[in-house]
Amino acid sequence: MIADDECMFRASLRHLLAVPPSVVRDVYGVDIGNGFDVVGEAGSGEETVETVHSVRPDLLLLDISMPRQSGLDALRALQRGPAPPKTIMLSALVERPQLLAAIQLGAHGIVPKDSSTELLFEAMMRVLAGHSWVAQPLIAELVDLVRTLAHPAARQPFGLTPREREVLSLVVEGCGNKEIAQRFAVSEETIKHHLTRMFDKVGASNRLQLALVATRNGLVN
Repeated sequence: MIADDECMFRASLRHLLAVPPSVVRDVYGVDIGNGFDVVGEAGSGEETVETVHSVRPDLLLLDISMPRQSGLDALRALQRGPAPPKTIMLSALVERPQLLAAIQLGAHGIVPKDSSTELLFEAMMRVLAGHSWVAQPLIAELVDLVRTLAHPAARQPFGLTPREREVLSLVVEGCGNKEIAQRFAVSEETIKHHLTRMFDKVGASNRLQLALVATRNGLVN
C-alpha cells in the first residue's frame, strides 16, 4: 500500500511497482520474487489508517509529512491496532526527531525520497523478510542522535527536543496551533502533544507562562 499526499508521487510508485520482476532483475539487479501488487492508496494520515484496516497490506510505504494527520501520527495509530503492517517511512527531508520517533513507533525502514530505485526495492525486500532498513546517509544521523541522548550534558535545556524548541519559538511569536501545524506540515493534534509535553517539562500551565519561561531562560532567539 502507498500513502503519500502527492498524487504524482503515488502514481510514479504505482507504475514502478508494476514493473515485471524479470525487468527489475535485469535493470536494477534486485530479485523481487513474484513482484508486488498495490492493494491500496491514501493521501492523508487519516485515510491511511482507514485503508490499512480495510485492505490489510503486507507492506506500507508511508510518507512522514501529510496533511490533517502526519505519517508519524498514522503509524502511532496503526501500532495500537491489530497486526500492523510492516512499514517503510518515506520522506523528502528526515529530521533527527522524526528519525527517532519513526523507529520508536515501530517503523521497519526509513528511505529518503531521493533514493535510487534499486535501494527502494532492496529496502522493501529486506523489510518483507523481517529485517530493519535505514538508508546509509541516515545512519550517521541516528548514531549522533543516540550519542546526544546518552549524554545528559548534550541535551537541550529543560529536556526540550529540537522540534519542541522550534514550536516554542512560534508560540513566543504568538502563532496559534493551526498556523504552527501548517508551518511543519503536521496535524494540530501533534502540536497539542508538543505543547503538553513542554508544559510538563518547564512547569507551565498555559501558553503565556510557557512563553515567559522561554524568554527568561533564553530558550528562543
